[in-house]
Amino acid sequence: MYVADKWTDYEVIDTGDGDKLERWGAYVLRRPDPQIIWPIADESGPWEKMDGHYHRSSSGGGQWQMSSTLPERWTISYGELSFHIKPTNFKHTGLFPEQAVNWSWMMDKIRQADRPIRVLNLFAYSGGATVAAAKAGAEVCHVDAAKGMVQWAKENAQLSGLESAPIRYITDDVFKFVQREQRRGRQYDAIIMDPPSYGRGPNGETWKLEENLYPFLQSCTTILSDNPLFMLINSYTTGLSPSVLHNMLHMTMKPKYGGTINCGEIGLPITRSGLNLPCGILGRWESN
Repeated sequence: MYVADKWTDYEVIDTGDGDKLERWGAYVLRRPDPQIIWPIADESGPWEKMDGHYHRSSSGGGQWQMSSTLPERWTISYGELSFHIKPTNFKHTGLFPEQAVNWSWMMDKIRQADRPIRVLNLFAYSGGATVAAAKAGAEVCHVDAAKGMVQWAKENAQLSGLESAPIRYITDDVFKFVQREQRRGRQYDAIIMDPPSYGRGPNGETWKLEENLYPFLQSCTTILSDNPLFMLINSYTTGLSPSVLHNMLHMTMKPKYGGTINCGEIGLPITRSGLNLPCGILGRWESN
């Protein structure tokens, strides 16, 4: 497991009964997590001092119960990167802290490349990977179908001192965008994708991971440069194993580019128990 254990502004304090207790800077939130199928060992102490609690609804979704001291949004940092945190209607906060293992990895790859690197970030959400790649000196194209998330990414870039960095922000269906880039002959040295299990584009386009991921990955290889640096796939789809990502990268990247493939679970350390919380999987192809 790749464990994001270098945080100071974030921690998973404890887990149990389908929930995780997290510290985001100065504030503690309790949120549901389907992977947590064990009980809370001790409900005293930190479980009694939360600033926000997302309650699931039996009919789907849920709502936040928040203390009067919890601001609408606040800022946390990971090394030289800074992000706005804001509890949303769908339990999320605008950041997936386990992705810090990928941010550090890609920043090292970009800085060690010793050449200009152009990065394409697809399903880019609030721009954690965009900010990391740009901070490392890459030119970045950030693509997401949600206009609000693209704006959030711009704000995160500004927080990290990247308001003048070479970042293109695109609100579009990622499939159509990649096809247009292919027709334009535009190429990238690195591609990052964090596809949902299911989603809709701005014009009602549907995305189903099991049906669309492999052909989409094939399409992405057509806009890679002749000397690509890396390809990174993240997935939160339950039941999809790291071996599936390994096989897809082996079939699409290995024949043309060689390189090395590493896949595995991604997770966060749990302070109180000393265990690690699984948070999805990743697949990395990198040049030798």
